[in-house]
Amino acid sequence: VDIKSKLKEKIIILDGAMGTQLQENGLKLGENPEVFNIKSPDTVQRIHENYFRAGSNVVLSNTFGANEKKLATTGYTVEQVIEAAVSIAKKAAEKYNGLVGLDVGPIGELLEPMGTLSFEQAYDIFKRQMIQGEKSGADAIFIETMTDLYEMKAALLAAKENTKLPVFCTMSFEQDMRTFTGCGIQSMALTLEGLGADAIGINCSLGPVEMLPMVKELRRWTTLPLVIKPNAGLPVIENGVTTFNITKEEFACAMGEIIDLGVSVVGGCCGTNPDYIAALSKIVAGKTFAKQQISVPTAVCSHSECVEIDRVRVIGERINPTGKKLFKEALLKGDIDYIVRQAIEQVEAGADILDVNVGLPGINEKEMMVTVIKKLQGVVNTPLQIDSSDPQVIEAALRVYNGKPIVNSVNGEAGSMAAVLPLVKKYGAAVVGLTLDENGIPRLAQQRFEIAEKIMNEAVNQGIRKEDVFIDCLTLTSSAEQETAYETLEAVRAVKEKLGLKTVLGVSNISFGLPAREVMNHIFLTLAMANGLDLPIINPNAKEMMDAVVCYHQLKNIDKGSEKYIERFSAHTAKSEPQAVKSGYSDIGYCISKGLKEETKTCCENLLETMQELEIVSQKLIPALDEVGKAYEKNEIFLPQLIQSAEAAKGAFELVRASIAKKSQGEAVSRGKIVIATVKGDIHDIGKNIVKVVLENYGYDVIDLGKDVAPEKVAQAVRSSQAGLVGLSALMTTTLKSMEETIELLHKENLPCKIVVGGAVLTEDYAQQIKADYYAKDAQAAVEVAKQVFAN
Repeated sequence: VDIKSKLKEKIIILDGAMGTQLQENGLKLGENPEVFNIKSPDTVQRIHENYFRAGSNVVLSNTFGANEKKLATTGYTVEQVIEAAVSIAKKAAEKYNGLVGLDVGPIGELLEPMGTLSFEQAYDIFKRQMIQGEKSGADAIFIETMTDLYEMKAALLAAKENTKLPVFCTMSFEQDMRTFTGCGIQSMALTLEGLGADAIGINCSLGPVEMLPMVKELRRWTTLPLVIKPNAGLPVIENGVTTFNITKEEFACAMGEIIDLGVSVVGGCCGTNPDYIAALSKIVAGKTFAKQQISVPTAVCSHSECVEIDRVRVIGERINPTGKKLFKEALLKGDIDYIVRQAIEQVEAGADILDVNVGLPGINEKEMMVTVIKKLQGVVNTPLQIDSSDPQVIEAALRVYNGKPIVNSVNGEAGSMAAVLPLVKKYGAAVVGLTLDENGIPRLAQQRFEIAEKIMNEAVNQGIRKEDVFIDCLTLTSSAEQETAYETLEAVRAVKEKLGLKTVLGVSNISFGLPAREVMNHIFLTLAMANGLDLPIINPNAKEMMDAVVCYHQLKNIDKGSEKYIERFSAHTAKSEPQAVKSGYSDIGYCISKGLKEETKTCCENLLETMQELEIVSQKLIPALDEVGKAYEKNEIFLPQLIQSAEAAKGAFELVRASIAKKSQGEAVSRGKIVIATVKGDIHDIGKNIVKVVLENYGYDVIDLGKDVAPEKVAQAVRSSQAGLVGLSALMTTTLKSMEETIELLHKENLPCKIVVGGAVLTEDYAQQIKADYYAKDAQAAVEVAKQVFAN
């Protein structure tokens, strides 16, 4: 029986932790776990068999890190390791009539825009693993412990496009219901279900008690089977040894509550062993499998922001060359920063979604669209609407988009639906259907309604949710076709009331050729909302238009307590003026906050004409970065934006350093030297790399020793550099002892440095136990430590 058939009839039990079981059976500190498949296959098989005996229906192969990056120094290929691992797991499965999942974990490097690994490179790395997994005989693919939705998308696409295997996807969340890159539960669910995952869920990071509210939230946002694999509670560190804080009985009891929410696949992660799985099996045996009926809200998302279409949501129209001379010039020059500024201004003015259209004769629309999409999603959190008439451009954009976008558009022509709707289905987008066909735009509302119904039916036939079909009844120019204005409004009402679909309109088309266009646009928008318009495409910088939306929400009792209305109009004056576009591009702090690199450099060059270099650092750059840090701490921005801002500041620091060096003919300025390293035996360094980027961009000289660094090497680096601060990172519970030994050596040699420690498994209490001077929970906290250390 295959795993998809089992999903329909019973609760599936997975295995527990592999790493700790390997360590108990001879895996040495710093040794690659996947190489054990070749060096000690009997050991790996015995671990799998122990889980099957405990009640697992499916075990995951020992391939979590079997990618070309992590295996590069082992002497073994991806193919060798996966072939051996899946073969071992299948031997164990044969005895117990079990199944084998290919286990795929993160690559170990940050993807763009946070790092240098491109989406396309990540896809190729995963593709190699997926192909070999199917070739070796795996029954399913389990992509797990992901924290970056973009990386998860690359892996899922690689699996779906290169194998026929079912794909199960789980991500790791913190207690604020976000991954460390800022991905929210809603965004994960909407994106992965849309991309065709067979089941999705949560693993690692937390115990079942902490995970319970997350499972409740996830259940609201997907119709797919849920996979839940918690740790054995939260980690507790005593004398350098990590244990977890709940027993197997407590684990199983808490998992019982989770299963009652309609979870289909359960297992354990860090700290769980066969005893935990045996206890879980007993709980599962007493549960009845029941399929849940879920109605997922209509929504679109970026990786970090979900916009539910439960009220009027504004789509910003400004990223579009039609009728915009400066925008056309920017496209022809490849001035991406101009386009980014248009996005930032619209978001600040209140846009919920941004339309992105870069179609212009004389440029490669496909390449430009990909470039713009990648750039925008690194700077703003707002979901995007991909606007093109070229299916190739649409697919290229859908492929690199990180979230669930809207595609604008398809129409009622058979050729249009055949070209666009399969793309919408494959990539899990929402789609705008235009009420026109081979005969053009019908004049009457009833005819437009009929085209809308045809598009909806065809979309549903192709497997697209009805809720993801939005209809644009098309605004015609009132000056030329005055009689059609009310036909548009009647068509909107009919689509909303009779088909139950969300509606879209490009509002400003109504006033072309008329004087006082803003007045006509404002009134038409108001009428359209009253007739059921959900998604007006407007210029959010037009004050009257946004005023109308806020007033509509107050009058419809959507804005409870008039909160948004009062916020917008509390300082209102009788004089009505067009809203001024915020122009902060001469303010270096504003440019840093928005991650605008070129504008930040330009501001710095201007400041150097009137200010001393160190004044710029202390009065401009550091305060700007501090504000960004506060926004990050408050979850107002997320890791991609934090890094973009830090990179923008770095350009300014480089100009300041160069200016000082030129004047002094000597060494450029440094705010202090810091040595950082991932400790001996630990092969994970993503967290350390993020800390390095942010510290460097605050003006510190960072000496990065890499990963798996011996205590002696750290001490030598401090001696030779005279660094005032050492940063040590550990992600694995088993390498905390190495961290303690490194600190002991630094103290023993009386090196004049302070020590800050961090990592997923660390706590502030344990940092004090091992005599570190500071504990930093993330990169921003590390900056605060550096400020204290180098204050004098």
